[in-house]
Amino acid sequence: MSSETPSIAHDGRHSKEAELRRQLGAEVRALQSATDAVDAATAERLGINRTDLHCLDVLTQRDSAAPSELAAALGLTTGSVTAMLDRLARLGYLTREPDPQDRRKSVVLATEETRRGAADLYGPLAEEGAALMARYSLPELELLVDFLRRNRELQERHAERLRERAG
Repeated sequence: MSSETPSIAHDGRHSKEAELRRQLGAEVRALQSATDAVDAATAERLGINRTDLHCLDVLTQRDSAAPSELAAALGLTTGSVTAMLDRLARLGYLTREPDPQDRRKSVVLATEETRRGAADLYGPLAEEGAALMARYSLPELELLVDFLRRNRELQERHAERLRERAG
């Protein structure tokens, strides 16, 4: 073997790795755009805006939430949350009930109709996603979870940096 062979192999491996990293970055961006398109289509179908949809997503992941918790989760002022909750309640997407721990406060809940509607809208996506995940081995799933978790944390840190710079 000549002394150049390892260098050539290294360069080939390096260029393939660089190309795979580029492709991975491009696919992450494309996934974000595709997810954004699903969110836009869902919000349009429900007759609400994207912030309203995000609120319903938060509520369907929890049993209930205080308006102040929604404000924090959505990055909104309490006044904005009140207007949003009024709008979503009028549309029948959520209800407000007295907080069982403190009757002076209220909690917000997604209606059963909203929960069923979410299952109808997202059910096919969840089914196809489950079939897709079934193709991966346990170590591959662990790698994917790690990759997605780290990328979510990266996005959250960057969002915080952007908010700090703005304020």
